[in-house]
Amino acid sequence: MNWDQIEGRWKEFKGKARETWGDLTDDEYDRVAGKRDQMVGLMQKKYGDSKEAAEKRVDDWASRL
Repeated sequence: MNWDQIEGRWKEFKGKARETWGDLTDDEYDRVAGKRDQMVGLMQKKYGDSKEAAEKRVDDWASRL
């Protein structure tokens, strides 16, 4: 699954993201709106990940969709 597809179907995939990262708020998911760079930034902020670790975290999640 690529990020263009995820962004286009974000309402559907938001639920799957919530299963993985249940501690994120609806507002945070709405701000991400399926954009990879926004999701990476959120992972950095929320979990203290480096950019590389955050990218790996979100790309691993996307590859499981």
